[in-house]
Amino acid sequence: MNLDLAFYWSLFLRRLPVMLALFLICVVSASVSALKLPPTYSTSALLLVEEPQIPNSMVGSVVQTDAGQQLQVIEQRLLTRANLLDIARKFNVFADIRSMSPDAIVKAMRSQTSIRRPRERGRGAQATLMNVSFEARSGQIAANVVNEYVTLILQESTDFRMSRAESTLAFFEQEVERLGDDLGVQSARIVEFKNRNVDALPGDLTYRQNRQTLLQERQARLEREIAALLKQRRDMVSIFESTGRIEAPDVASLSPEAQQLARLKSDLQQALTIYSDTNPRIVLLRNRITNLEKIVQEQTASSVGAGAGAQGPASLLELTLAEMDQRALIMQEELEGVNTELEALAVSIQATAGNAITLASLERDLNNVQVRYDEAVRNLNRARVTERIEVSAQGQRITAIESASVPQTPSGPKRFQLIAIGVAAGTVLAVGFFLLLEFLNRSIRRPFELQSKFGIIPLAIVPYMESRRERIARRTALVGAFVAVLVGVPAILWYIDTSYMSLDILANRVFERLGLT
Repeated sequence: MNLDLAFYWSLFLRRLPVMLALFLICVVSASVSALKLPPTYSTSALLLVEEPQIPNSMVGSVVQTDAGQQLQVIEQRLLTRANLLDIARKFNVFADIRSMSPDAIVKAMRSQTSIRRPRERGRGAQATLMNVSFEARSGQIAANVVNEYVTLILQESTDFRMSRAESTLAFFEQEVERLGDDLGVQSARIVEFKNRNVDALPGDLTYRQNRQTLLQERQARLEREIAALLKQRRDMVSIFESTGRIEAPDVASLSPEAQQLARLKSDLQQALTIYSDTNPRIVLLRNRITNLEKIVQEQTASSVGAGAGAQGPASLLELTLAEMDQRALIMQEELEGVNTELEALAVSIQATAGNAITLASLERDLNNVQVRYDEAVRNLNRARVTERIEVSAQGQRITAIESASVPQTPSGPKRFQLIAIGVAAGTVLAVGFFLLLEFLNRSIRRPFELQSKFGIIPLAIVPYMESRRERIARRTALVGAFVAVLVGVPAILWYIDTSYMSLDILANRVFERLGLT
């Protein structure tokens, strides 16, 4: 493909009026808009999130908030619909605010408000900053709005931390009261359980086991003593029946008949272990014993005589037996008391294992509640200190290190930038128009195109000969188009400005969409 500069130059000159018209439309529109836009004033304030005045290592605050997160929350609350409408109407931010809808006011306020949180690079702790700026039609309005923003931010920060501290304090007060009630209920359950099982608690298990051992030994001793006393009673009765005396007589002092009677009774006892009661030997021994007992009783009665007095052996035997029966009765009652206590101890010792598990569970629940209660009390004390810190403004807070001042020079619009953008847009539009026509035109206009398309070499080229009338008509059309651009574009802009919408408002909306304001 050959680059024919003369050909493209001729095409450029031919399309120059239209390209110039497009260029002028963009440039004139941008220039008129830039010159017609009213001046705007912008001001800002700088806020700083200060660290707590009292170190957290000394008094740990329960209101622990990330500075960046806190600023983000405050920003969202600041830019609420109600706040923006109140501020806009309070300071009459927009000239036509009475005719604007609430949605338009809120949208315009948000678009003209800028909140940035610059970050400092470097090592170590970084200061958390917030830059609040606003752009308005006058410097005083901009300063008023920014200062109102700062007031709301400071108030919101104070309310935010105070509400957190108060809600935390109220929560732990309720928690301490609730856990205190739980402690009382759990303690009452343990007391009730101990009172209900006072004889089967694990605390005195060793005492009851020792008591059981002691009572078992006492039980065995009483049983032996009762058995010995009963045996002694039987022996005394047997001796009295045999001898007529209470005490067993000395064998040497007995009469021959009495000695023989004692031997026969002993033989009878031994024989009964071998023979039956009807055995002749047993019958003979009993007859002899009966005869000897009569003789011995007569001898005893004659020997005692009047020396026995009014109180004979029978009366003395009855007294002795009565005393022995009384002692046996007392020991038997004591033995029954020991057995009863042993049974109660056995039941209580057997129930101690289950009571120990239940009591351990109750005490474990009590300890768990006690631990939570102690932790809640510590947190309550911290919450009280935190609430005091927040009341005295000694905690983390936001302060204004630079307030908004009334700007003396306008900050916008950027007129030269807008005109430069119009020039660039007109140039791009004109060049694009030229390239688009060239791309869409498929006609043969040069010998090179004829040769490349049909494969023939032309012998001669006859250019189109324009007549004088055609030349005048073409030049008239060019002049007319140029005049139309010069006159028509301003006329159209004037019509839009007077009949449809002010050009500054229209341009402002267009530039807002393009992100240029």
